[in-house]
Order: sequence, then C-alpha cells, then structure tokens
Amino acid sequence: MAWRQKNGGESSLSPGASPCRDDEREKVPRGHVPMVTGCGARVVVPVRLLRDPCIAELLDMAAQQYGYGQPGVLRIPCDAGHFRRVVDGALHRAD
Repeated sequence: MAWRQKNGGESSLSPGASPCRDDEREKVPRGHVPMVTGCGARVVVPVRLLRDPCIAELLDMAAQQYGYGQPGVLRIPCDAGHFRRVVDGALHRAD
C-alpha cells in the first residue's frame, strides 16, 4: 500500500516546526518521501508519484505557503482526506 499514515492524530506543532522528534525517528523505506498534511498526519509517499501533475501542484502550493527552506518533513497544505484522494488518483494513473 503506497499511502502509509504514520501518525493519525492532530498536531500541536507551529506551522514552521518539524514534526519529527528525535524519539520518533522511523526509517523511511527506500524510494519513498515522508510528508505531513496540514492537519498533522504524517505519510510516506513513493517518489515515483512526485511527477504526477496533481501531486506536483500540491508541492507548488506548499512552496508558496511555506517556502523552499522548510526544515524536516515536507508539509502539504491540505487535509489528510484530500491528500489521500490525490495520492490514490496518482497511483491509479501510474499503473
């Protein structure tokens, strides 16, 4: 399964803070990139999906909102449900 949620709870982090803490480090599988949705859900997405136009658009939105210098995990400015639909659509198109 390509959509892998790492933390389903709400986050109390400030918008620029990295959601990764030293005691929570988990290895990201080879060929995947960790991301955090606007509601704080941490997900791991296959790198091959980053070229999909819908995911690329979300990455552009993230760059506009947070800038290119975000520390830690990439933050995506949408809720987990919307991001899951985008990833599922990209997976469907990639097959």
